[in-house]
Amino acid sequence: MTDINDAGDVDEAVGELTTRTMAMPADTNASGDIFGGWVVSQMDIAAGIAASQCTMERVVTVAIDSMTFIRPVKVGDVMCVYTRVLRIGRTSVTLAIEAWALRHRFGVREKVTNAQFTFVAVDDNGKPVEISEEQRAKYENT
Repeated sequence: MTDINDAGDVDEAVGELTTRTMAMPADTNASGDIFGGWVVSQMDIAAGIAASQCTMERVVTVAIDSMTFIRPVKVGDVMCVYTRVLRIGRTSVTLAIEAWALRHRFGVREKVTNAQFTFVAVDDNGKPVEISEEQRAKYENT
């Protein structure tokens, strides 16, 4: 069983819209599509925002799992990244991340990729810290 939907033909994004960014010509690979690393970085930014808001702590990315590239992102597309908390533990949080492209800034919206990102809450020295029970309780039934 998977926690995220891999189907590319789903009409509705799952989660909360966390970031929107326009794909620009400088972000392309040699084939003229948006470079996959740029897509991953946009997802990591959105996931980091959601993880820090969930934990109320500084967080670092520790894993990216189940990454699926479904469709390319093109220059002029607006990349909309949605986040949803899947699990929150004592020091970590795992999120489902979906990236959708709004074609040519205002056209058809298509799911382009999804993944699971895991973050660990850390202190200023990079050591894991416990996420408060109050914060964990907010996400117990997710």
